[in-house]
Amino acid sequence: MHADWSVELGREDEALEFPWPSLGEDGPRYYDLKRHPELLLNVTEAYHPVEMGEFLASANSSASIFETVKCDIWFTEELSQEEEIFGAACKAAAYVDVIFSEQPARFEREAHEQLAERLCKLLALVPEISASVEFALRRCYFHHDEDVAKDSDVGFYLTIYVSGYGDDSPEAWQRWGIALKLLENALLQVSAQARAANPTA
Repeated sequence: MHADWSVELGREDEALEFPWPSLGEDGPRYYDLKRHPELLLNVTEAYHPVEMGEFLASANSSASIFETVKCDIWFTEELSQEEEIFGAACKAAAYVDVIFSEQPARFEREAHEQLAERLCKLLALVPEISASVEFALRRCYFHHDEDVAKDSDVGFYLTIYVSGYGDDSPEAWQRWGIALKLLENALLQVSAQARAANPTA
């Protein structure tokens, strides 16, 4: 499985607000799944397919030192030139925005870079599969008050892209699900190692 990471901290690069504002009464909104796991019932992406729900539950569990902020899922037959190496006709894909649960780490660029490197190394050890996981280190504006966007501290987060490639939709989704489960295991392994190194964390 291909795994890589990049730094996207330029002025024109994507950034995140935390918590991010809801997009209308019936539109997408942020749910604090770390402290209120029951809210997972409100996340449409968590059930189509169910692997995303399993991932979100794990990534926000007490065993994890992380929490998720935003996600989306899609399927496409339009592949980039770089994706031609998979020799596939289509891909199933998703992204998940992830932050550290502990506040000090949220503002440490080095901690995010080390995390991305560690996850890439872990994923490089898994059996070969037509899938990819890419990590993008980006800037996050952590608001002190949900209603006061200008009152915030600048930190970081990772956008994680997970893609599964195949000759048809079922094959692409199957490989995507496997890649997502491998990512889930890697996040839990990193969390366990961090807790062992710092039992009070």
